[in-house]
Amino acid sequence: MLGIVVVFSVVAAGCGGGSSGGGGNVGGGEAGQKVRLSDLEISVGSKEFTEQEVLGEIAIQALEAAGATVEDRTGLAGTDAAREALTSGDIDAYWEYTGTGWITHLGHAEPIPDGRRQYEAVAEEDLQENRIRWLKPASANNSFAIAVRSEAAGVLGVTSLSELGVLAELRPEDATLCAASEFLKRDDGLPGVERAYDFELSSDNLVELEEDEIYGAIDEGERCNFGEVFVTDGRIKALDLTLLEDDRQFFPIYNPSLTVREEIIDDYPGITDVFAPITEELDNETLQELNAAVDVDGESAEAVARQFLRENGLL
Repeated sequence: MLGIVVVFSVVAAGCGGGSSGGGGNVGGGEAGQKVRLSDLEISVGSKEFTEQEVLGEIAIQALEAAGATVEDRTGLAGTDAAREALTSGDIDAYWEYTGTGWITHLGHAEPIPDGRRQYEAVAEEDLQENRIRWLKPASANNSFAIAVRSEAAGVLGVTSLSELGVLAELRPEDATLCAASEFLKRDDGLPGVERAYDFELSSDNLVELEEDEIYGAIDEGERCNFGEVFVTDGRIKALDLTLLEDDRQFFPIYNPSLTVREEIIDDYPGITDVFAPITEELDNETLQELNAAVDVDGESAEAVARQFLRENGLL
């Protein structure tokens, strides 16, 4: 239990950062206080998909507003690359998801179904084993899901993952799936889904695509009837896609949290004050809107992040 106490003492810290130099007006332990991080030099990474790029930009702009000098290392090639960069010290921080941390990075076979308990467990273990601190997570749950175009759901008779398993057995030619390489390999991706629901999709029916190509492919229905998606992606609503019910509750909870190397937080505990009010604003609806602004409306991740921070009084 000691690790949990340590984690939450850091999250709750009201210190104003590692310096008394100038800074922005982000965060603060009390009303009117400013977090000053003017001596901090920090590199911020992200994975390469839209939500990660938006969250990465939010982190960069918030830290710069507090006076930090930030190196932009966003757009790294996937989960493994981002995590390796963090643990090796090539970057100092990036947003990760609690379910990914627990299953993929820490190697646990089973998720913890309670979001708070999963955060506590991953934060404690990652701090003890890898000296990585997980800041307070957002309430948003960017879970994996499998989607189908709405007009095809009734025709195919599939509204849940269990029914996808039945389709794969009875009409395997219709059980076509578009997915990114990570989802096809991860234990919390397709291999885990197939074990949990006791079915297997034919390799001939699996179409490997880049993450950003999957949503349009589902909507077109030519290469695949089904596809891997993220629940908080704005294109689900824009394209009228239907999420299959995870009726056996296989997928873990994926709350986003800024993961930071321990020595950075030790030297600049005010970072926790910068991000506490940010994570409070990041629910599912907000992330869907931020993602849609990029993927549907064509705005840049930088502009979307700036607008989010300004609208919430965080710049």
